[in-house]
Amino acid sequence: MAILLHEHTRVLVQGITGTEGSFHTRQMVAYGTKVVAGVTPGKGGQNLDGIPVYDTVAEACQHHTIDASVIFVPAAFAPEAILEAADAGIPLIVCITEGIPLHAMLRTYHLLRAYPVRLIGPNCPGLISPGKAKLGVIPHGPFMPGPVGMVSRSGTLTYEIAAHLSAQGLGQSTVVGIGGDPIVGTTFVELLPLFEEDPETEVVVMVGEIGGAAEEEAAEYAKAHMTKPLVAYIAGFSAPPGKRMGHAGAIVTGGEDTAQAKAQRLEKLGVPVARTPAGVATLVKEVLR
Repeated sequence: MAILLHEHTRVLVQGITGTEGSFHTRQMVAYGTKVVAGVTPGKGGQNLDGIPVYDTVAEACQHHTIDASVIFVPAAFAPEAILEAADAGIPLIVCITEGIPLHAMLRTYHLLRAYPVRLIGPNCPGLISPGKAKLGVIPHGPFMPGPVGMVSRSGTLTYEIAAHLSAQGLGQSTVVGIGGDPIVGTTFVELLPLFEEDPETEVVVMVGEIGGAAEEEAAEYAKAHMTKPLVAYIAGFSAPPGKRMGHAGAIVTGGEDTAQAKAQRLEKLGVPVARTPAGVATLVKEVLR
């Protein structure tokens, strides 16, 4: 099985006719994702490789049953695109867009609470259930089917760690990139119960970063509520103090926010932390023995 995404998930692409949207739509389709429709205002009636394009999400939903939407819309329009998908009742919304202003995302986050939807992102690579389907820009090459669930704040580290896992024969059930912005639609804690309930996920890998307390909250949740082991990696062991490392949410505000300090706190909560991306596969092997 998998969480959130499987081979039968019917997908809408918002911004399908743009450069990024069209390229990654073709990549998703080639992997096996069921992209049933696209939306670009003003381009209704066109198609991309036979995939019909509509002017609005509501119009697309009138013609198709849609389980998930992936958003390739510029930052200035992405918040409204998210809300348009939510208003149409699409249960899973994946926003790839980066650079959304903090105040705009804060407003969107709170408005979304009125809808029965789940947002992944923004500023995320998307997600993949290896061998089944993928959403977003996440490349399929490093991944293979297996028992390891992954949730990550970093896209490139996700790919690297997955490659190390796959090289050791440790495939993945579902891999979710939640995004590295200060405000994201879904947190580590909100995804851990889904992996806990998935019968084919045997261990969960959490890829975190310096800054914030999301990783500690996930470790506390795992200690209290999970029977499956949680393994972690924290990016930033060599980060200079006070430097932002890649993501708006990854900034050290004091000695307690360093990768080393965060790793020590996780280990006190029972979560083993690898010091290198390659070390994650070693820890996963150990907990699966």
